[in-house]
Amino acid sequence: MAKKLNVTPLHDRVIVKPAPAEEKTAGGIIIPDTAKEKPQRGTVIAAGPGKKDEPVTVKEGNTVLYGKYAGTEITIDGEDYLIMRESDILAIV
Repeated sequence: MAKKLNVTPLHDRVIVKPAPAEEKTAGGIIIPDTAKEKPQRGTVIAAGPGKKDEPVTVKEGNTVLYGKYAGTEITIDGEDYLIMRESDILAIV
């Protein structure tokens, strides 16, 4: 389940917990830390209320796909998160 944060995003911002990077390929090859790609999937932890005429469509607990370099990395209580605009989210899985 999604962890409750004491941080509330403003407007159309969303806080996402990135999924862990892949450790192995489908063929079983172990990927070293230097070659791991940035994850592009995560879980929505918190969402703002939206803009004046556009409510936010994602909800807490949704698994989403986002662009490779979307958002800003932040650390809250020792956990790494991304904060991004809802428009940076490509799809809900």
